[in-house]
Amino acid sequence: MGRIVLVTGVARQLGGRFVRRLVRDPEVERVIAVDAVAPEHELDGAEFVAADIRQPAIARVLAEYAVDTVVHMDVSGTALGGGSRAAVKETNVIGTMQLLGACQKSPTVERLVVKSSTNVYGSAPRDPAVFGESTPPKSLPGGGFAKDAVEVEGYVRGFARRRPDVAVCILRFANILGPTGDTPLAEYFSLPVLPTVFGYDPRLQFVHEDDVLDVLGLAAHGAEPDAPSSGTFNIAGDGVLLLSQCARRLGRPTVPVLLPAVTWAGAALRTIGLTDFSPEQLRLLTHGRVVSTRRMRETLGFTPRYSTVETFAEFVRVRGTGLLPPETVEAAVDRVAALPFLARAAARTAGGPGPASADQRR
Repeated sequence: MGRIVLVTGVARQLGGRFVRRLVRDPEVERVIAVDAVAPEHELDGAEFVAADIRQPAIARVLAEYAVDTVVHMDVSGTALGGGSRAAVKETNVIGTMQLLGACQKSPTVERLVVKSSTNVYGSAPRDPAVFGESTPPKSLPGGGFAKDAVEVEGYVRGFARRRPDVAVCILRFANILGPTGDTPLAEYFSLPVLPTVFGYDPRLQFVHEDDVLDVLGLAAHGAEPDAPSSGTFNIAGDGVLLLSQCARRLGRPTVPVLLPAVTWAGAALRTIGLTDFSPEQLRLLTHGRVVSTRRMRETLGFTPRYSTVETFAEFVRVRGTGLLPPETVEAAVDRVAALPFLARAAARTAGGPGPASADQRR
């Protein structure tokens, strides 16, 4: 008898891809795909159940199919099909509470995997250079998806204390990019011109969709509470990119504006539906965020196939470059950075003898 896996959030492209992968897994006997709306993509033999995880009916689904493994992917920063932010929060928080309540009462559930986010660390000016899984944030997120993720993880840790016999794995993903990505940051990078915060060039990490699916599959296999795949893990590709480097690779010009103007522009973009330029994303694009992936490698035993740079290169290849060829943008930035008054200012700021070389800036 193989495992019976229930996956939430299957109406999203990433959830659909993961379900199709599980269907091909020889160790999985049955895949139960759950969402409040029917997916527009194929599920390749998985059994779709139309169920809203915000409702107690999810407990009946677990009992009816004798589910032993739950992969909770219905924690997201964007609405599906133009839904409201309030609906997203309900699904993230209330939906997780209902799902965990159902898992707590289920005698068959042995494994729980939760898709979380490095947004739980927030983004603040006094943040450490690198966040480990046990590093407390300098400033707790005050709203949006980041706060949802903090609340979700709190409920999951409470569940783990009440059901110590269930193996629990929390995967904190860095910014996910890929061919089907619908994240706020992917929407931001798709704008023809990128508004940036004047005076800031944040460090960013990315993880490729394929690596997301690989590590979810790995985490779903461990059935013992003390298995290496139990616990909390940061998931990100090697290396970092500066926001300015991302803009050059995309061939999209940037418009540095003062922080109050960026806040106003973000509200305007949200209003017209171009992108979810939320306060938490604004803080990320101001201060950045970098996490340690040592536990991912040494304890979980997972090595991403794509680095941060390779993930972004694949994103650029799929989405296409912007208004200007990347080489043109890069050359223009290098020429501006080499101007004497900017070179002296950069030297004073860095405390060094002069401006960085062109290779360093890339």
